[in-house]
Amino acid sequence: MSEELVQSTKESPQPPGPSPREGWKKGGRMLSVLLSVNVLLLACTLISSGAFNKVAVYDTDVFALLTAMMLLTTSWILFYLFRTSRRPDAVPYLDSHAGPIWLQGGLILFGVCTLVMDVFKTGYYSSFFECQSAIKILHPIIQAVFVIVQTYFLWVSAKDCIHAHLDLTRCGLMFTLTTNLSIWMAAVVDESVHQAHSYSGNSSHARLTSDGESPDPLGPTSCLCLNTTICEVFQKGYLMLYPFSTEYSLICCAILYVMWKNVGRHLSPHLPGPHRPNFHLHGAIFGPLLGFLALVAGVCIFVLFQIQASGPSIGHQYFTLYYAFYVTVLPVMTLACLMGTIMHGLEEREMDTVKNPTRSLDVVLLMGAALGQIGISYFSIVAIVATDPQKQLNRLILAYSILIIIQHIAQNLFIIEGLHRQPLWEGPIQSHHESLEKEECPAGLRRGSVLELGQGLRRVSLAYIHSYSHLNWKRRVLKEISIFLIICNITMWMMPAFGTHPEFENGLEKSFYGYRTWFTIVNFGLPLGVFYRMHSVGGLVEVYLGA
Repeated sequence: MSEELVQSTKESPQPPGPSPREGWKKGGRMLSVLLSVNVLLLACTLISSGAFNKVAVYDTDVFALLTAMMLLTTSWILFYLFRTSRRPDAVPYLDSHAGPIWLQGGLILFGVCTLVMDVFKTGYYSSFFECQSAIKILHPIIQAVFVIVQTYFLWVSAKDCIHAHLDLTRCGLMFTLTTNLSIWMAAVVDESVHQAHSYSGNSSHARLTSDGESPDPLGPTSCLCLNTTICEVFQKGYLMLYPFSTEYSLICCAILYVMWKNVGRHLSPHLPGPHRPNFHLHGAIFGPLLGFLALVAGVCIFVLFQIQASGPSIGHQYFTLYYAFYVTVLPVMTLACLMGTIMHGLEEREMDTVKNPTRSLDVVLLMGAALGQIGISYFSIVAIVATDPQKQLNRLILAYSILIIIQHIAQNLFIIEGLHRQPLWEGPIQSHHESLEKEECPAGLRRGSVLELGQGLRRVSLAYIHSYSHLNWKRRVLKEISIFLIICNITMWMMPAFGTHPEFENGLEKSFYGYRTWFTIVNFGLPLGVFYRMHSVGGLVEVYLGA
């Protein structure tokens, strides 16, 4: 079976006579996918079973499985770092598009927050040392080691196109991806169960903090903490840091998938181009200003909502204020996205149609994650139209739901269009590559002449970037729009990520669909919506830099 290589302007054609091991590329990928799917199904079954009250599967079983998976994954990562990647010609190529700086920065930031969360969890479970299973204390410690090892691994190896231990590397990468997905799912289920008990009037964790002896470990007849204040601080601390842990797991999954696609990939040598530009505002004024105003307003509403949520009930005016904020900001974001899409059409830059695993994954994640919030919005629209759309709050929720759908569609169009535009720093080099491929080099052209030509092209491209940044007004508009959308998406990530969930409290959809049905819908859509906002920030950073 011949290998199907990814085609690229920077890739060489498939070399004649591939080795039998590399010729089994599709079979190796299928083997790794089958392994990950079976492990993921087992983890999903155990994690979801542990969330039910009448099933004899406890959180200790879930912790044991996750701990075993993290230990196996850590062992493979160490093998990769000290054996596979150190073999001669193990990494002959590096994918320049993989592991962009914003993704690596997010990896470090969320990884550090995950370590802090593990410290809080260790302190919380250690408070019940005499009556808790040892796996509960061991689990966050192993997770901290796993996060440190994995973060270093992804930082130094994200761009690797590995050509050693192909099948083992594919299986190891896919198993590592499955481990991160399982950790993400366990965190989402834990947070969902916590929310369910909070909204039902019981703040305990029921299933996720018991060893099976009692459904309520913090109750008067069960295990008690020696210092209640410290226990509450530890518990609230790791619950508040769950959004960072879930984002860390999903970022790792994205990087690991690209690494998996790059196993055995061939890239051809190319002339050096200018370095990727750093993130600077470059005179952008209106975008940061409007975004900062939206951020301040969002933070104020978030604080007011959280203060009111700590009481017995949330007043009607706080729901009105929350939805009014979104109804004000979402149309502005939609107009900005439409204007940016028009600017893309007016630009002179050509479309980049080269196959790129990183960009393809970004598009799939944007489209897939958007379905979460869009699905919740459609359910809300049906509930409002079928009940009483005349009330002021219901009209606000209806407008909010419609605007959410439109804004997601417009933003996806803007980001995807920007990702498929030829980056400015690659434009001149790309055009010269095409001209060199069409014309034959003179017979007397020596190696020194080629190096001089490469240096000349580099100087020309840098001069082109300098002049382009000062003369092209369309580029300035794109940067203003991108900065504004980045700040707005951060604001809309922050509010649901840290506990602002009016979908649970307003009661309209809950009374229409029933508590269990609506709770399932929201807990499926909200994690996707939170991930969509943060992933949109990454895509918008790419659009900003590419402009």
